Amino acid sequence: MTLNGWIILDKPLGLTSAQGVAAVKRALRTAGLPIPRIGHGGTLDPLATGVLPIALGEATKLAGRMLDANKGYDFTVQFGSETATLDSEGEIIASSDVRPDAAAIAAILPRFTGPIIQVPPQYSALKVDGQRAYALARAGETVALAARQLTIHSLTLIATTADSASFSTLVSKGTYIRSLARDIAIALGSVGHVTMLRRTRSGPFTLAQAISLDKLAELVQGPAPEQALLPLMTGLDDIPALAITPDEAAALKQGRKLVGHPASNGTHLASLGSVPVALVEAHQGEVRVLRGFNL
Repeated sequence: MTLNGWIILDKPLGLTSAQGVAAVKRALRTAGLPIPRIGHGGTLDPLATGVLPIALGEATKLAGRMLDANKGYDFTVQFGSETATLDSEGEIIASSDVRPDAAAIAAILPRFTGPIIQVPPQYSALKVDGQRAYALARAGETVALAARQLTIHSLTLIATTADSASFSTLVSKGTYIRSLARDIAIALGSVGHVTMLRRTRSGPFTLAQAISLDKLAELVQGPAPEQALLPLMTGLDDIPALAITPDEAAALKQGRKLVGHPASNGTHLASLGSVPVALVEAHQGEVRVLRGFNL
């Protein structure tokens, strides 16, 4: 059996993304299934839970697209203390007596919606002079990371308590929710850090498709282990389909361009019937291969 497709893992708390991939490999090995090429579609913090797309086989050719995809998160900000890591693991480095109410929080959210400038947290995987920022920060060095422009597509206040607030957001690639929480708290005249972070969406994948490690183990050990996988094409739900002929499919599989093709400009999923052949780019009558699939 060849496994090509996606496992959408509901990553548990405390697990790194790499450990999530390793856990999937163990589940497949325990079930006596072959281990295909495998990788994840975007790092998720160990202290975060939720959607972690894991690509198997030919789907690994699309994993990079997940890095550029929008992400959805639910998160909670604890007001009154900021930590070095901007989450509950770090030591407290700043305190405030200010506890904003729901009206004040709701009023500030438009300032954090749309295009914004954000400084990533010192404790991040970004590289500074070839070294990870978190490694430098743990060594006691002050890490100066450049501000970056990104987009907060939506930001909604879900609930509040006397000293915390919970939000739901959809953000562009490169957004750090810990930095967003820090900046919201500062704008409200307080300080804060993230106490809960759950990814609800990664590109086309949502929590509705995510399964736990226990559920994964149950499915792959059952009579139809492929039920644990979503089809490769699920990762391309936002890409228009392009029907091709057998001759055109043969040409694309050989890496040749299709010349004089009527396809509209842009990226397409070229398929022969129901079988994906290649992710292609069409421009002024020429169709060239971006990623070919061996299915």
